[in-house]
Amino acid sequence: MKVLTYVAVFLFAPIFLILTSSINVHGALRPVDIDYDGDVDGADLTAFSLSGAADGLARFAASFGAMENFAFVYDVGPGQACTDPGEVPWESLMPGSLVRIHYRETDYPSKWVIAVAGRADAPIVVRGIPKNGVLPVISGENATTRLALDYWNENRSVIKIGGASYPSNVPAWITIENLDIRSARPAYTFIDDAGNSQAYISNAAAIHVEQGSHITIRNCVLHDCANGFFAGAASADLLMESNHIFDNGIENSIYQHNNYTECRGLTFQYNHFGPLRSGCRGNNLKDRSAGTVIRYNWIEGGNRTLDLVDSGHNQLIHDPAYAETFVYGNVLIKHDVVENSQVLHYGGDSGDTARYRKGTLWFFNNTVVSHRSSNTTLMRLSTNEEHAECFNNVALVTAGSGRLAILDDTGSMNLHHNWLSEGWTEAHGMLGGTIDSWDNLTGILPGFTDLSANNYHLAPASDCVDTGSALPADILPDHALLYQYLFDQGYTNREDANILDIGAFTVEEE
Repeated sequence: MKVLTYVAVFLFAPIFLILTSSINVHGALRPVDIDYDGDVDGADLTAFSLSGAADGLARFAASFGAMENFAFVYDVGPGQACTDPGEVPWESLMPGSLVRIHYRETDYPSKWVIAVAGRADAPIVVRGIPKNGVLPVISGENATTRLALDYWNENRSVIKIGGASYPSNVPAWITIENLDIRSARPAYTFIDDAGNSQAYISNAAAIHVEQGSHITIRNCVLHDCANGFFAGAASADLLMESNHIFDNGIENSIYQHNNYTECRGLTFQYNHFGPLRSGCRGNNLKDRSAGTVIRYNWIEGGNRTLDLVDSGHNQLIHDPAYAETFVYGNVLIKHDVVENSQVLHYGGDSGDTARYRKGTLWFFNNTVVSHRSSNTTLMRLSTNEEHAECFNNVALVTAGSGRLAILDDTGSMNLHHNWLSEGWTEAHGMLGGTIDSWDNLTGILPGFTDLSANNYHLAPASDCVDTGSALPADILPDHALLYQYLFDQGYTNREDANILDIGAFTVEEE
């Protein structure tokens, strides 16, 4: 039996990720080498056509469902052995199982729990098989749960990982990829595992990881939910990669977010986080984890773009990784709407300062663009025991001189080798913390290729070229600056000619 070459190609080959990132939720296969058209909210990106190098993508898409290397294969969709995901024996999947959900023109109104375990050499993979670049849709609206399953918190997700009476294993080595998962919030109802109708509650998510380790969510679209992605403290070693997460939240509420996570070991890379649903006041990426790495993402909108605060669980607080958080190579955008003036918050929000992170936020080679017409604050550090190493970043405030502050109030920061909007100040009010600054550049514009088109690559004459600081040895090699974000949901190699450039992008190649 043949199956898709997964371990050798999909997990480990960078070019494969670039190719898969070119599959767009709205239906067009996107050339890897694209033009920037200014459409960064993911509303409609179907204008790309297949030509030239994109012919390879067409061939790739045509062979996307080929099979090999899996011991057990379950096919779902039109003309397949299973017509609906509810027919898959989720309760008895074995290591080395591949569930392939093929595209169909109508949604799959289905929900389930994965509470079985794979192995490193035999993962359990749930994979959508697109058609002409369009992902299969798993919808929570009027979804039906497989009756053979027995799990709690059904009203909190479309797909749940861990936390079930039957099956009752702790999930491990699970991958979910290439699915459009949507519609889990109080406006929608579903049929539970006892055959009864229920409504989703206000913290429901497209995917909820309650328990498990070595979980990968890749190239999925998570939207129209209360929370896009949610992971709890019994989860570990999670990878969120090349996903599009947007249009989540609850109107007039600050408690639901595009992402809400609290686990041990979590990496976000190559994702596009778009704005929340209109009228929703949550943050974009909110995290309470130990060992958080946020790199090479495009993140725009939200009350705060990043809200990195305290855990409520001692096993995370006492983990050494809780004291270091890494944010690098990202594009962080604030719009001129009703949002918190702070781009990033680091420390805690529970009020129990003993639980706050009290460590170091490594914040480097990010590109921050704020379109707020009023003041913008780069970050809030919750107490003077929170510290930030802030270097090689671009922080552009389009409102003009004097609108950018570095800190809200407290905290300590080393601020060096950044490009900052002219007239920047340490704080808009009184500074209760300390900032040591040196070798920063200022100006009106940093020298982007095309600001109006949201192309933040550096022009060759930019002052940001060859003016960054070398990365400290104590964060290498794990956090070497190897890549830069490729719009949309991909990455490409970062090529710094001599000295590191400032910002998330280098000079755009001709």
